[in-house]
Amino acid sequence: MNPKFIRRSYVLFILFWSAATFGQTAAAPATQISTQSAQTSVASAAAPQGTAVSYASVSQVNGLLAQLEATSKSAQDDLTKLRIEKWKTDGSTKKQTLGNVDAVQRNLQSALPEIIAQLRNAPEDLPATFKLYRNLDALYDVMGSVAESVGAFGPKDDFQSLSNDLSSFEGTRKQLAERLANLAASKEQEIVRLRADLKTAQAAIPTAPPKKTIVDDNEPVKKPVAKKKPVAKKPATTAPATAPGQTPTVQPKQ
Repeated sequence: MNPKFIRRSYVLFILFWSAATFGQTAAAPATQISTQSAQTSVASAAAPQGTAVSYASVSQVNGLLAQLEATSKSAQDDLTKLRIEKWKTDGSTKKQTLGNVDAVQRNLQSALPEIIAQLRNAPEDLPATFKLYRNLDALYDVMGSVAESVGAFGPKDDFQSLSNDLSSFEGTRKQLAERLANLAASKEQEIVRLRADLKTAQAAIPTAPPKKTIVDDNEPVKKPVAKKKPVAKKPATTAPATAPGQTPTVQPKQ
């Protein structure tokens, strides 16, 4: 089997999968989208400070994305103008080219705008940057196949227009690849610096010596002092009272 055909089939699968994934996301209920937006806002608010993106980095991303959006619009217009059904070739070639055009258009209209929005919200996010690069790689491959077919069976003007779109996509892809390399190197340097700062902070923490308890074996043991119990007092006896003018009676001794 032709390896080039296998690669194009794989790229087409990526394009269809990207468009289908975006369609499922767009068809989600409004309440679910609102909930996800609220969760994203909370997560953004809870993100640690000190992660601001430089103005130069934001400007570079905005320039790349603006160029990519302009190329996407031009490519969609040029693909719409194609009259593949009028080509003088076999039906199999027409069908395959129409399928490629449909896959590219759906990606440009649905998947690509979503990826661009993600990267615009997080200009230095490596996964989002790589996702855009991979999507551009797939687009370039399939559009290149379409351009080859247009050059072989279509008008010269259509081929020139698609060739210009391909060159623009290729330029953006190269710039994006260079940005990916720079971001990866920057993140690696940041990780190394943070590890060094962590080691320095850990070394600066004072360690308190453990408390020691000294026991003297020669010191006599003190016995507890026994408390004396209080002695109960006997109640005093009292003589019976005598009425006034009456002689007290003396009891004889036994």
